[in-house]
Amino acid sequence: MTTLPPLLPKVDAILVLDGDGNRLAGKYYGEFLKKGEAEEGKISSVEEVRSSFERQLQSKIQGIAARADAAEVVTVMGRTAVFCGGANANSGGGGDVRVVHIGPSGESELVLAHLAEGMYDALSHLMGGATDRTMVLDNLELVFLLIDEHCDGGIILETDGSKLASAVLLRDDEGGMEPEPSQQGMAGTQGLPAGVSGGDMTIGQALRQAREQLLGNLGSRDGM
Repeated sequence: MTTLPPLLPKVDAILVLDGDGNRLAGKYYGEFLKKGEAEEGKISSVEEVRSSFERQLQSKIQGIAARADAAEVVTVMGRTAVFCGGANANSGGGGDVRVVHIGPSGESELVLAHLAEGMYDALSHLMGGATDRTMVLDNLELVFLLIDEHCDGGIILETDGSKLASAVLLRDDEGGMEPEPSQQGMAGTQGLPAGVSGGDMTIGQALRQAREQLLGNLGSRDGM
């Protein structure tokens, strides 16, 4: 008799947003917001539909600061959104960036909270505790790698923050990071905020530069 593997947590989207709700990085999975919509004779693109969803999300979470170990929960368009981060004037958080997990209907809020807390912890490790917009944009390649280490096709792979951060930093040393030519353009632009370009570097080169920069920053912090 074949034993079925235990059910793994699934998410519809993972978003990394700045304090104003702008998407710095993120991925949508499955059929969630995969197609555009027609409204009053106008066809909205997939990106327009997603931007509309993210604006609704921001209206719900604006002004709420969720601790790294105590995710907050809101409901947007019938989906459960759980997030960590979002420092405000009265909080002692490390930055204004929020890590948001969008769960399908029926997914446990406690499970989603555990996922968001784990990824936010990893992000904090990678950013040296400074989870603000500038630090995240300066190390954006590491953030995308973090999402990939955390989740594949909507299936959660790892939730431990320390393990995720270590996997991201070690992944560049494994080699074989160069994407196919047809994928380089996608990797350099997909999910990037407006005005941010992948430049002329390949993802592999950018990752090496980001890793060296991050390790240098951490070393200088330790020496203080």
